[in-house]
This record gives sequence, C-alpha cells and structure tokens, in this order.
Amino acid sequence: MTQTKLSAKDVLMRYTPVAAALSLFVAVTSSVGWSEPREELDPRAAALLADGRADFAKGDYDGAIDAYEAALVLQPGSVPVLVNLAEVRRKQGMQGKALHYYRDALAREPKNLAAIAGEGAALAEKGATEKAQRNLARLKGLCGDDCTATRQLATALSRGVAPRVLTAEAVTPEPVVSDN
Repeated sequence: MTQTKLSAKDVLMRYTPVAAALSLFVAVTSSVGWSEPREELDPRAAALLADGRADFAKGDYDGAIDAYEAALVLQPGSVPVLVNLAEVRRKQGMQGKALHYYRDALAREPKNLAAIAGEGAALAEKGATEKAQRNLARLKGLCGDDCTATRQLATALSRGVAPRVLTAEAVTPEPVVSDN
C-alpha cells in the first residue's frame, strides 16, 4: 500500500464541511443555552402592576410608585415593573432616578426596547443628547425607523432639555432689618 501526500487543497476540501457543521452546532447550542424565557409575573405582582398603571393614567404618581414598589417586593428585579417605575420617576422630573431604574432593567434584559427608549428620553431631558443619540441608533438597529420606541425617543430628542426645577435654596430671600 502506497501512501500519497495530501495537498492543502485536499485537506481543506475534506475537513471544511465537518468544521462548518461542528461550528454551527456549537453556535446553536450556546445560543439556546444563553437565551432565557421571559419571566412570568407573579399574579399578585401583575395585579399591582395593573393598579400602578391605572394610578399613573389618573395622574396619581405617588399611588403608582407605591404599587410598583410593592410589586418589586413580590418580584424583585422584574423588568416590566422597573420600566414602569422609571416612567413615573421621569414624569415627575426625576431623570436621575429614572435612569437608575432603566439601567437596572437593561442590565437584566439588554434588548428591552422600552427601557432603551426611556433611558434615551431621560438622557435627552437631562441634556445628554449625544448619549441619547446612541440609544436612538441602537433602537434603529434593533427594530428599525418605524418602531414605536424609536419614534418616542426621536420625539423626546426633538423636544430637547426639560426645564430645570427651581429649589428653595436657589431663591433665598434677603434678610430685612427693621427698627422697633
């Protein structure tokens, strides 16, 4: 039996299909292992979330916050609850707290469109338009130009910076001295 020396072309043609099939198998297996199903909300937390949304729609922001925080106690780290809580804080003009909740939601679910759009809107309201533009570009990459979240963030960017709230310390009256 004589041995023939294989050329590089022969080796490439023999092993490329096997290597491609093996790499495809590994990629599919790893992506299935990393993806998680969406979390199911506890029925009590879902009821509190619905109550919070109803309070928010009525303009009762404190009631909405109470309901959302109670839902977080029942189901810590729930992304829908965190996003709704951030929306209320943003509506109250507390963009810093809203950013905290949005970022917590994005740490748990990085491709959550509502959290990306909300974070971008809060950044735009704070004046960080460059970072908000990055969120807009990310949204366009995830869902396109015609997606609801993309349009909401584009609208928030066009509105610009939210007016600053004047604190009591900023306006201190000058003391008046009078003779008795």
